[in-house]
Amino acid sequence: MGKFVMRKSASGYRFDLKATNGQVIAVSEVYETEAACRNGIASVAKNAPAANLEDQTVEGWERVKHPKFEMYIDKAGEYRFRLKATNGQIIATGESYTTKTACENGIDSVRRNAADAPTVEEED
Repeated sequence: MGKFVMRKSASGYRFDLKATNGQVIAVSEVYETEAACRNGIASVAKNAPAANLEDQTVEGWERVKHPKFEMYIDKAGEYRFRLKATNGQIIATGESYTTKTACENGIDSVRRNAADAPTVEEED
């Protein structure tokens, strides 16, 4: 079972979504307040399991409705994803992957772990 880990930094609050093995599979933006960060966690838990996949790595890709995962190629030529909520805001991002398959597996892991991650731990 995955878990969300929230932490406070000098600039605000952030969270990571960790898989069962403890690996970070998605990270959040910086939120000004703890309450806003907790709302972000709730949004990922709600949106990730049902999110569509918009594969921007293929020519002529089609836009899909929110919530959605956008899979794209970054400036370094690696695969990445971002999760957007129903309102179009980015609520989580993934690491870079060297292959498309690995990125798709990362998205699937976020879907599974966000749905099964009732735990919110706080880290210093």
